[in-house]
Amino acid sequence: MSTFSAALLLFFVMDPLGNVPLFLSALKAVDPARRTWVVARELLVAYGLLVAFLFVGRPLLDTLHISEPALTLAGGIVLFLIALRMVFPGVHGALAEESDGEPFIVPLAIPYVAGPSALATVLLLASSQPERHVDWFLAISGAWVATAAILLCGAGLARVLGARGLTAVERLMGMVLVASAVQMALDGLAKAFPARG
Repeated sequence: MSTFSAALLLFFVMDPLGNVPLFLSALKAVDPARRTWVVARELLVAYGLLVAFLFVGRPLLDTLHISEPALTLAGGIVLFLIALRMVFPGVHGALAEESDGEPFIVPLAIPYVAGPSALATVLLLASSQPERHVDWFLAISGAWVATAAILLCGAGLARVLGARGLTAVERLMGMVLVASAVQMALDGLAKAFPARG
């Protein structure tokens, strides 16, 4: 996987357009003058966590005795479930948390930006080709910058695109992610059951 492909995959998994309404809902009780600062702070926390997972991913997998094929297959399944939620959006349920005051780490940084699927994708990248840490770091950084730009402009995007526009773009991203998830699952199965010639 190229650095650009990894960045694109992470961007889709982070689902910034789908998170715009969730961010706006969570920030309702926050003073409008502080909202940009709060979003920036939460994005930095999420970025730190994603980078940390990049460097502790391999030792963590070794400690838990999780093989690469198992992680690849599990990552494909998780991504597929996330993609289905994007293609067929409904009530966000437990993710749509509302805070009485200023949110801190939860739910904006975790799980909205650095959610289980994003962390699993980083672990997968780190374990598949550990010698490419620099490439994966650049991919995380690129996906994060694009995500941050969208979320920092969330209120404006919501006004321009409207609810239907955000949903349409999210569904398109979900369709691409479905294909990536299926390919990831097939790669995991191929590694677990190599063809014998």
